[in-house]
Amino acid sequence: MMRILIAPGAFKGSLTHLQAAAAIETGLRRSGLNADYDILPLADGGDGTLDSFLAAGGQRVTVDTYDALNRPIKADYGRLDEQTAVIEMAQASGLAQLHPDELNALRASTYGTGVLMQAALEAGARRFIIGMGGSATTDGGSGALQALGVRFSDRQGRALMPGGGALSQLASIDTRALDPRWHEAEIIIATDVDNPVLGERGAARVFGPQKGASPQDVETLEASLSHLFAQVTQQVGVDVRTVAGGGAAGAFAAGLLAFIGGRIRSGVDLVLEHHRVDMRLEGVQLVITGEGKLDGQTMGGKAPLGIARRASARGIPTVAIVGGLLPEDAALHAAGIWAALPITPRPMTLDEAVNDAASLVEQTATRLGYLLQMPKY
Repeated sequence: MMRILIAPGAFKGSLTHLQAAAAIETGLRRSGLNADYDILPLADGGDGTLDSFLAAGGQRVTVDTYDALNRPIKADYGRLDEQTAVIEMAQASGLAQLHPDELNALRASTYGTGVLMQAALEAGARRFIIGMGGSATTDGGSGALQALGVRFSDRQGRALMPGGGALSQLASIDTRALDPRWHEAEIIIATDVDNPVLGERGAARVFGPQKGASPQDVETLEASLSHLFAQVTQQVGVDVRTVAGGGAAGAFAAGLLAFIGGRIRSGVDLVLEHHRVDMRLEGVQLVITGEGKLDGQTMGGKAPLGIARRASARGIPTVAIVGGLLPEDAALHAAGIWAALPITPRPMTLDEAVNDAASLVEQTATRLGYLLQMPKY
């Protein structure tokens, strides 16, 4: 019997990684393919990271906190054991918490994520895995750091308003109220990007437009982040402006590195290690992954690429079921993806594809199942 590992990421805006995995399995079974199916929903630091970690066990903890526009909400973090907490910043400060017409790149704050982090610290956690993806913010982590006790003030000594747009007014940084337990904690920053804080590949210019930033807003945020991290270098004595991955989540990663330390790691590698993927690949003949769009960001280290590389190292082919496809075939093959199957069977609008995503993924998996049962010539 063929053994297949089904390991998709999320189809952003339409299917969670759990829903995508279920649709793929349903489609394969509908084709009549006789196989042993193992389900491993993937995440890479963004939306779904918490669920992916907790799929292997742990406790979900709900906290009163704030969304990116500082409105009260409830959000979750995870406890994997007494010492280890998983913080998915998108749970509090993510795009998914806002309606598209609410996006405000200049005002959006990570304060709510800081509330989650502090709650986990108070509950006894000393090892933190902090997922960076899905952010609505470009505040350099200043909001979260305020929740941890750091004070950012203007020339009149007033606390800065929330969001990246106010950072240009920063005059002084006071860390005296920062909880000293953060300096004893292990901080692991989980991300799928290697962008620095500033420049053409920086947080504002690359990711700002996704968060509602106009061209003028992008330049405002670029200048604000430049000012923030120049002040951090002068007043805190740590320069994180060129750290690869520091631009993740609107430079939230760089803010954490500067004030409470830590290290940046591939989010998907952390998830794969947590699920002991090397053991789960033993005896597997095929891996099926997927996500909403297979593009240049995927090739930078997102979930499908992470599992494809692990499988390829063991001589196991990977097939991707995707909403959209941009890379050249040669780049896919080099990354370990043998074939990529778009889910759209006919011309359709993006809204149609999003609304029918579960059915389209299932139908594509059914067609793949038929192909896998073709006689060998």
